[in-house]
Amino acid sequence: MGTATMDIDDHGGINFPVIRDEVNTNSYQQTETVNPHDIHYHARREVNTPESMEVDEGKSDSSRSALASVGITRRFKGTGVCFDNRMTLHANADFTASPHHPEDPRRITSIITALVDAGLIYAGSNSDVWLQQELERCPNKYMKRIRAREATEAEICLCHSAQVYLWAKQLANLTSKALRDMTDMMDAGRKSLYVGNLTFVAALLSAGGAIETCKNVVEDRVKNAFAVIRPPGHHAERDDSMGFCIFNNVPIAAKVCMADYPEKCRKVLIVDWDVHHGNGIQNIFYEDPNVLYISLHVYQEGEFYPGPPDVEGAEDGNITSIGAGLGKGMNVNIGWHDQGMGDGEYMAAFQRIVLPIAAEFDPDLVIVSAGFDAAAGDELGGCYVTPACYSQMTALLMTLANGRVAVCLEGGYDLKAISASALAVAQTLMGEPPQSLPLPPINNVADYILRQVRRLQSPYWNCMRGEPKAIQMTADEIASSRVPRITVAEAVQVTRRRLLLEMHKMYPLYIQRDIISSTFENQVLVTPNFTQTKNVVVFIHDAIEVRPGFGLDTQFFPGLSDFRDPQSFYMKDFKDIDFAVVDVNIPEHLPNLPIILPHPIGLGVESPSTGRDTQTIELLCYLWDNFLNFNSTESIVVVGAGSGFHAFHKLLLQRDCTEKVELIFGFLDDRAQMPKILKSPSDDNLSRWYKKRVNLWVDGGNQIWADDSDMQRKIAKNKYGNVVKGGIRTMELVRDTVMKNVMDHFGIKKEPREEKKLSREKDTSENHFGTVIFSD
Repeated sequence: MGTATMDIDDHGGINFPVIRDEVNTNSYQQTETVNPHDIHYHARREVNTPESMEVDEGKSDSSRSALASVGITRRFKGTGVCFDNRMTLHANADFTASPHHPEDPRRITSIITALVDAGLIYAGSNSDVWLQQELERCPNKYMKRIRAREATEAEICLCHSAQVYLWAKQLANLTSKALRDMTDMMDAGRKSLYVGNLTFVAALLSAGGAIETCKNVVEDRVKNAFAVIRPPGHHAERDDSMGFCIFNNVPIAAKVCMADYPEKCRKVLIVDWDVHHGNGIQNIFYEDPNVLYISLHVYQEGEFYPGPPDVEGAEDGNITSIGAGLGKGMNVNIGWHDQGMGDGEYMAAFQRIVLPIAAEFDPDLVIVSAGFDAAAGDELGGCYVTPACYSQMTALLMTLANGRVAVCLEGGYDLKAISASALAVAQTLMGEPPQSLPLPPINNVADYILRQVRRLQSPYWNCMRGEPKAIQMTADEIASSRVPRITVAEAVQVTRRRLLLEMHKMYPLYIQRDIISSTFENQVLVTPNFTQTKNVVVFIHDAIEVRPGFGLDTQFFPGLSDFRDPQSFYMKDFKDIDFAVVDVNIPEHLPNLPIILPHPIGLGVESPSTGRDTQTIELLCYLWDNFLNFNSTESIVVVGAGSGFHAFHKLLLQRDCTEKVELIFGFLDDRAQMPKILKSPSDDNLSRWYKKRVNLWVDGGNQIWADDSDMQRKIAKNKYGNVVKGGIRTMELVRDTVMKNVMDHFGIKKEPREEKKLSREKDTSENHFGTVIFSD
């Protein structure tokens, strides 16, 4: 009888002796040449199986079914873990002192070590008999070992062509130099793969480990399980290995289970929370009505790995990829617009989309493609998902398929982050309460993406049709509650932000300055290319005005209220002549905050004036210092309306903008005051520069047009630039004049696109957005 001592081998793996399980050994194919690990899990509380509920392995199938029907059998089954040290033998053929490839063999040993250090894996010296008795007495005390085996060629070819299998097989016969040369060639670009002499064996064990893990869950030998396997699989295509992946482990395991257990495993849910899209899984099941694939990943307009498909027109990780044929609606992509997503976004995705669709699908088995590269601390992923969030997501998935959940490791390249995240998942699988999770607010663009996913999936899932209805509350309940309220101005900006995202792909720019970050959250919108484009137009304006709606009898109807956005008229025109766009919305009401005014007004001195104007100047200084004055920007056109024009006027005294700002267009209403004549004690040329670049439209009802000889003299001498009658309400009408001025100044010969030219007359009478109406 062997003992169970733990030691560390030369590869950094943890060697456990094989614990001979006399029960059901025929269901595993054990290779005797190496040290596969018997791994058992420590639960926080021990639950002895009552004698009346003990499950005799020798009982008949009918007796098993009777127990299972009342939910007793699986409740007292343990959690399985599959791990084999031979999977660490997949390593690159670079034997220098260079750091290893991110897909490091230590990824799986670090997870096992973390479980051992936390006291969750049995690695003591008691006999196998003692351990077996402990597991029979308390199935949840330790994880039960699931032995990995090599997948067969027939199993691999359920998802891959024979060429892929034979290509991997021949790697064992190549020289180290040939492997290095092959790796150098493949490790660049979308292929992104390294190989070694033992890659084939490790890949077979990884696929076989996934198969055995899922089969044990389906057969109810364990209630759930965790396959700590590598190399990962979800990028591997039917005809190609790529993205650190040789064989696609999860689809292989799913297809084996569906073939071997046609009555017990008809429908499979695969949830992929790896930060990269599982292109291989998607393509394998894209037309399969029995496999639901849900992926949460960074998309970045298709630029984030795996990037655009090699075949033009093929589906990628976009939210619009929803499946084909009988599989329409069976592919759900939640593709984030950028890195930086965290607990709030992932939990919102689970609550709004993943769980509702999964529950409606009602799977027989849940397989998690568990990449941990979205974890906080993983530099490749660049996201901020915490172990607590992984714990919560696991707990939610355990409510499906009568708890039959198989977790299979995919990516994750920071050893600390992957270990902590995997530990949280393992604890939850064993029945520990999920870790508490205070949720941060969700990113606004991410919130919009989730709404679009719901819309795209609504033809196929009842649960996606319509948003959850608001809770009805009495006036007293509302008055005494802490329910957040939204103003009309906030509602307008939310609607406007959504429309600009749809039309111009404009995203909020996060303001990384403590005092004003919350004040101007989601108020600065930019096109994606604004840091790489040499010409930039900056719109600075007050909050968009809502026009009240009146019926034929002049009665006020809120449902007929709408808003007009004059800035939107210009955005497409500027984009058509290759300008990037920055839009700065200045809310009408801002909180009073302590602001340190920029030099030279009050360097280091807190201003007593902490209202709207001061905060707006602080914002413009931040944008100038961090974006507009750097990057590749060469020329800037400013369009300022209302207080936005005044704010930029003041910025010219705070920052030297003369080298980059080429033109300034201003619009003032009938109540606005004229800005002071621009003079700088340190720059005699500033006034002359300003006069040549400013075109200012002022409402005809403004007092400057009254009989004031002094003001008329200043206007005639261009003291304020070129001033003409007009105002904010005429922004739409002078659009041709502004754009001609811009194109003449920059020597742009081409006209805006033809469709804009044809629709010019219509645009002057109707908002570029159309008429946006608020419903009752």
